[in-house]
Amino acid sequence: MSDRRNLFNKVWDLHTVRTLPNQQTQLFIGLHLIHEVTSPQAFEILRDRNLKVAYPDRTVATVDHIVPTSDQSRPFLDGLAEQMMSAIEKNCDEFGVTLMDLKDGRQGIVHVVGPEQGLTQPGMTIVCGDSHTSTHGAFGSIAIGIGTSNVAQVLSTQTMFLDRPRVRRVVVNGDLAPGVYAKDVILYIIQQLGVQGGVGYAYEYAGTTFDAMTMEERMTVCNMSIEGGARCGYINPDEKTVEYLRGRPYSPTGEEFENAAAWWLSLASDDSAEFDDEVVFNAADIEPTVTWGITPAQSVGVSQPLPTLSECAAGERTLLGEALEFMSLKEGEPVKGTKIDVAFIGSCTNGRISDLREAARIAEGHHVAAGVKAIVVPGSQLVREQAMKEGLHTIFEAAGFEWRGAGCSMCLAMNPDKLQGREVCASSSNRNFKGRQGSPTGRTLLMSPAMVTAAAIAGEVVDIREFAAAAV
Repeated sequence: MSDRRNLFNKVWDLHTVRTLPNQQTQLFIGLHLIHEVTSPQAFEILRDRNLKVAYPDRTVATVDHIVPTSDQSRPFLDGLAEQMMSAIEKNCDEFGVTLMDLKDGRQGIVHVVGPEQGLTQPGMTIVCGDSHTSTHGAFGSIAIGIGTSNVAQVLSTQTMFLDRPRVRRVVVNGDLAPGVYAKDVILYIIQQLGVQGGVGYAYEYAGTTFDAMTMEERMTVCNMSIEGGARCGYINPDEKTVEYLRGRPYSPTGEEFENAAAWWLSLASDDSAEFDDEVVFNAADIEPTVTWGITPAQSVGVSQPLPTLSECAAGERTLLGEALEFMSLKEGEPVKGTKIDVAFIGSCTNGRISDLREAARIAEGHHVAAGVKAIVVPGSQLVREQAMKEGLHTIFEAAGFEWRGAGCSMCLAMNPDKLQGREVCASSSNRNFKGRQGSPTGRTLLMSPAMVTAAAIAGEVVDIREFAAAAV
């Protein structure tokens, strides 16, 4: 008999402890990931109430947000960063939590470390005090970002109270054209549905376009679900999921792995599964995409002009006008040709080895434009190590990029990597809000790592399809 429940509801039901009178669910959490920014207050709550971490083996910590990517010697030059670093070291030691710190060799951005260690597995409930926990949904898990008070709740009980979201199936079919990447797909979806379009929903990404993606590409898509307002996003596990996890440090082994793999695959939504909503897109309609405004939905295909206010819905004009003014852009002008000052390749969206390989492929034989500061920040120490084994760092350095240590870096600038004044940054990260990259007046253009690399070399936004053709 087929199960008409989609994967989300299967996994939710499996982890339900009880349903409260207000219809919230007390959900058991399979994996709790923590980092240095949202955990100190949570551990203090435990101390104040004389509580222990309920399941230390289900909590794993790393450091990423405040970690410098150039000079990582201790103590950090930033006193608050050093204070946070010392706190997580003390807290993990006292409460028996595994910490992957700078000396560990596995340190990195929490949403890069979880998958590469095999901590992230299908059928799990995963939480972290970070918005982009949705990344882990690429493995067929329910992965949700939580606040500091929730972090304390999960540490002490391994459960939390949540409203069950509805589930929208987001279908994209077809092959992606050359120069179009997973980042372009998710930017396009957010552009079409809006930053509030997913409120109250979990997104199931389905269709031949996602089927063809690698696990790292799927992580990029799920990472930015939150930018579209969704509570989380996921992709059904398949053989690619299984093979990615095979041999990972925290993955099961031997017969246990094969049994786990069979169960993982059984969780996928059946053809007869029911959804609360469905939207369908065609991959052929997606081109290299660039954000031009102050929300991730304010984007255009690189060949398209910026919006004209008179052609926009009346309710959108105020925000669009504000964005154009802040960005010092004019309605109707092309996004291509916009000058940049900084190029950033990295983040939990696009700091994995495949991202760096593609960026290096484009950078090779070229040089960063005069006046542009370009940095490459691997998502983890293991990504950095692999990239250096492949010689990618020498390609970047020869092209004029700075090669850094692992961390969140310029994605959110809670570290020395910040924009200055009105600088414009071509960024492979996930948010382009005002002040996001460290300067209240700095300007961010989100795009794929390939597009960032091409922009760094040209000194302005270019169409990667034309750039690649000209480089041949």
